[in-house]
Amino acid sequence: MTRLSQIIAVEKGVKADAERARREAAGKVANAGPLSGISKTYRPRDEEGDQLPPESTKVQVRTEEVIDDVTASLVRLFDVTLTREQANAAARADVKVNGHVLLPKVPVTYLLFLEKQLAEVAAFVARLPLLDPAEEWSEDAASGVWRTSPTMTMRGKKIPRNHVVAEATKEHPAQVQVYMEDVPAGDWTTVKFSGAVPATRVRTIQERVTALQVAVKYAREEANSADITDRNAGAAVFGYIFAALGCAASAI
Repeated sequence: MTRLSQIIAVEKGVKADAERARREAAGKVANAGPLSGISKTYRPRDEEGDQLPPESTKVQVRTEEVIDDVTASLVRLFDVTLTREQANAAARADVKVNGHVLLPKVPVTYLLFLEKQLAEVAAFVARLPLLDPAEEWSEDAASGVWRTSPTMTMRGKKIPRNHVVAEATKEHPAQVQVYMEDVPAGDWTTVKFSGAVPATRVRTIQERVTALQVAVKYAREEANSADITDRNAGAAVFGYIFAALGCAASAI
């Protein structure tokens, strides 16, 4: 009994053989020379005339033989492709995560879709913005974002002060130097908000995506291991296309 995985493995080679056969066939019939032959004999009109040897060229390429050669490859391709398509339609498997069936009886073609899409999901998750680990965050249920605890920072202001460098005398006024002094003016209360997500949240999502990717791969392998029945279509198709004259109508 043939398995779907075996058909998939040989299909690429069968396609290559069929394409090569088509190219070779096209090349053989493209040149009129090998398709042509001739036979010439010479007979003088009197006994004293020249005796010339016969000339001949054999036909090297027969179109019907070319058709037979390319048909053999194409019949195999048509049969393999139909077998695979029929098997893909029937091949199904459960997607199980941690022993639980997440998706029951999934077609193998959908499993292939899942594999590709999960790779895209994994790339998306890897780019999710993370909360700054240097801050302590808590979830703000009212706003649906994350917030830090309030922090206090002082706001200062500069006040001019006088510094007497030299006291006044009878002869000279006092020498005073003006400088600015920083004094507390108030306090800032700061709360930071963020729409990012915790790193633990992203790690959990990534672990789930990875687990699902593994489950899908196992399911696809299981589906591809199903026994299948070989199907035949090529002989009917090409038997009709290349039927001898007068036989095509009766084949319908």
